[in-house]
Amino acid sequence: MRRILVLLVIVAVGAAALAALWIFRGREISSFIDRYWTVEIQSAPIQSIAYEGSGTGGILICDGVSFSLNDLGPGLSLSVGSTKDNQLALASGGKVFPFGPLKSASEDTAEHLATSPPPGDQALLAIRHSVLSWPTPLDLNFMTGQSPSWKRHIYYEIRWRKSAGVTLEMLWRYKQFFYPGKGWAGGFMMREDSSGLIRVEIKE
Repeated sequence: MRRILVLLVIVAVGAAALAALWIFRGREISSFIDRYWTVEIQSAPIQSIAYEGSGTGGILICDGVSFSLNDLGPGLSLSVGSTKDNQLALASGGKVFPFGPLKSASEDTAEHLATSPPPGDQALLAIRHSVLSWPTPLDLNFMTGQSPSWKRHIYYEIRWRKSAGVTLEMLWRYKQFFYPGKGWAGGFMMREDSSGLIRVEIKE
């Protein structure tokens, strides 16, 4: 009997420790798992892409969905504009990736540049989310009275391969909130140092 009680105490303490770890370190654990495994919920060919801004920062608009270029991860820098041969292009890390020929001058301005994937290009916009969500019992919202009970990361990724073999990968990470009775909210919640554009990679 005594051995059973000791075993029950050990199990209870272990369960309490795991619960505390999940509550207070759940985001870090989920982020670690995300490096190796996420759940893809949507992937569709890109029909059009546009840029609004002054060359640094601004907004990249992909099939009507706006992605900020103002919130960059550590060590990232990029610029967007038109090339000498009149293409919309992105530059990062000393490399340039041309999206495609700009539309007619009547449609484009210095603050708005747009194009579509040229024939032969493979361009996709994929949406994924974390495998593991984490509970948020300590989050309180005194203004609305509604607080999320769970959170997870959601990822938006542009994967673009030119017919010549050059590839571009852009990855945005945001937080997504779950509200009881309403489900998962929109996935563009920001968090300092962990949200926004976190990866840009051009491979030749």
